[in-house]
Amino acid sequence: MQRRAGSPLLVAVGIVAVGLLAGCSSGGTTTPSATTTETVTATPSSAASSAPSGSASTPSPSDGATGGSTGGSTGGSSGGSSAAGSSACATSSLAGSIEAGSGGAAGSTIVHLVLRNTGSSTCTLQGWPGVSFVGDTNGTQIGNAATLDRAAPHPTVTLASGEEAVAPLEVTNSENYPESTCDPTSPDGFRVYPPGSKQSLFIAYTEFAACRSTKVTELDVQAFVPAGQAAD
Repeated sequence: MQRRAGSPLLVAVGIVAVGLLAGCSSGGTTTPSATTTETVTATPSSAASSAPSGSASTPSPSDGATGGSTGGSTGGSSGGSSAAGSSACATSSLAGSIEAGSGGAAGSTIVHLVLRNTGSSTCTLQGWPGVSFVGDTNGTQIGNAATLDRAAPHPTVTLASGEEAVAPLEVTNSENYPESTCDPTSPDGFRVYPPGSKQSLFIAYTEFAACRSTKVTELDVQAFVPAGQAAD
């Protein structure tokens, strides 16, 4: 009888042990699952937190690009109006001529001294040219060089290849002076120094009589302006 009573007890103990094992197995499965879920959640969260950081740094390159674009636009605009990127016209890239001007007043004649850009690059002229009569077929200066009309407009003139600038030149008639004072002669033309240049060019022109005497000054020149904008 004692053996029969002991058998159910052993069976009960065995059942409890099996339940405990099952409970342990179930708890072990839940813990890794929770850990796995937390890890997966943390990864997107980390990526999401780095994205705003990247977005926050994005405006800096954007600002830089905008600044560069603005700077380029400003520079282009400035280069268009004042030719900041263009250099002064070299004398070797200029050709000169004399054209009709306003005609002048009694006792003088106004003609246009024209310089044309014969080079392939855009260049600028700003200010007054140096002008004098020359003769003796060898470039000898005759009389005084031209005075400069400082009251005249003197803009920076930008010349693309083939374009022209004009400086009105007033020539006082030699007949206005006593012959003994003027000592007139027939010149070969004009020596012209572009503004700021130490090199000159020659323009053949024999329509005027030049005074050899330095007691008088026949020539008065205005600054260069764009072709078509000369007042005289």
